[in-house]
Amino acid sequence: MNGKAFTFGASLLALTATAMSAGPARADALADFYKGKNISLYVGYTAGGGYDVYARLLSRHFGKFMPGNPNVVVQNMPGAGSVRLANWLNAAAPKDGTVFGTIARGVAFDPLFGQAETKLDATKASWIGSMNDEVSVCVSWHTGGIKTFEDTLTKELVVGGTGGAADTDQFPKVLNGVFGTKFRVVVGYPGGNDINIAMERGEVAGRCGWSWSSVISTRPDWMKDKKISVLVQLSLAKHEDLPDVPLVTDLAKTPEQKAMLRLVFARQVMGRPFVGPPGIPADRLAALRKAFLDTQKDAKFLEEAKKSLLEITPVAGEKIEELVKEAYATPKPIVDKVAELLK
Repeated sequence: MNGKAFTFGASLLALTATAMSAGPARADALADFYKGKNISLYVGYTAGGGYDVYARLLSRHFGKFMPGNPNVVVQNMPGAGSVRLANWLNAAAPKDGTVFGTIARGVAFDPLFGQAETKLDATKASWIGSMNDEVSVCVSWHTGGIKTFEDTLTKELVVGGTGGAADTDQFPKVLNGVFGTKFRVVVGYPGGNDINIAMERGEVAGRCGWSWSSVISTRPDWMKDKKISVLVQLSLAKHEDLPDVPLVTDLAKTPEQKAMLRLVFARQVMGRPFVGPPGIPADRLAALRKAFLDTQKDAKFLEEAKKSLLEITPVAGEKIEELVKEAYATPKPIVDKVAELLK
């Protein structure tokens, strides 16, 4: 063997050895970074609501799937339907992979619709994943005299809202604009649980943009005791629990209406989204995403979710990233029409 062949062979062996050792080396570096640290998991709402319940379930299992097994500490940062948290994650949160949060699924699309108060750049955010592919509903309280979606076309239904970017505020506006329903939103509630209390007190007569998974996990007795009527499903496909409740996209009468509704309710795929600030190092983001999906498959996690009546249909962070980019590529005339409804 000549000198050149020997040199080439030695170089090839060295490159192969480097490639083979890169994976373990990266894993060791990640474990060293996270060991002994806390991961802060923020919730954009007050305690007790659906987003909070999902986040706390995740927090109890997530750390064991992360390199270095860090502790996970849940903190609530309510405000403006989780926009306060979204803006903080975008601009001020540490970008080292020790902080992420859960925000309203619609916040990612706010800038697309001209919502200037939302500063989150969804196309650059670090999407970790979603715990559920969600179906939301509009419901009415049993004393309000409204029992069906058709009733909302002729009678006013007062519903609670948590902020301009939240489903509770946006979905009724879209229904009013597309179908001529008569929802009136009372704004300013810190979280969904506060709206539920307001319904019991008679301050409002319903809630629109309420995740079905949250209904069955936090207020199952309301369905059993017929304290609420489910008026319409807000998603791209029906939930198996609600075969007789109309699906919003099936109510569209024109192709334009259907396109508008699909743009608004595509967010339901990312029903319980978890997101970190932009700029998390790629290896740490990959570790967070993997740990997220591994948690959703864990037997103890699933057992606890079942006991808590929480639906788990996980969506990968990469899929959410793709969904957001597709939404931002929607033809401008359709986006403009939706944006006008949300003003």
